[in-house]
Amino acid sequence: MHIRLATPADIPAILALEQLCPSAAHWTELQYRNLLRNEVLGSISHRIALLADGTSEEPSATPAQPPPVLLAFLVAHCIDREWELENIAVTPTARRRGLATILIQELFRRACEKNSHSIFLEVRESNQLAHALYEKLGFTKSGLRKGYYQSPPEDAILYRRLL
Repeated sequence: MHIRLATPADIPAILALEQLCPSAAHWTELQYRNLLRNEVLGSISHRIALLADGTSEEPSATPAQPPPVLLAFLVAHCIDREWELENIAVTPTARRRGLATILIQELFRRACEKNSHSIFLEVRESNQLAHALYEKLGFTKSGLRKGYYQSPPEDAILYRRLL
């Protein structure tokens, strides 16, 4: 497995993976293109998309080197010294292997390099697996947003982790 920053060439794979994950935020191709553009260098606000690539379980034309496949991704937004974990998705066939943990730990590492002080996120109240993951990684509940989600309507639980 390899962790790296996303490029515009990754957008089709990100969109395809996102569709396999009903609990992920669903963004448009244009939103991802804008995210990856990084037009304003030196700004106090920027986004990153981290990818976890692996190899396909299927046979390939060159068995010695199977093509990389997108297993998971994470999108985070930095404003000044605070980060928001905006989106995270793991392909169903790669779940329960620690990929979300690895991506979030990489976000922690990058945030600490920037002298950031915290990371926050919101998650559907019903997404108990996500709650367990975030709490295992040191996030604590910090609030509630009533009716935050649509389709279906649901409250969001806010989490924060100090770095």
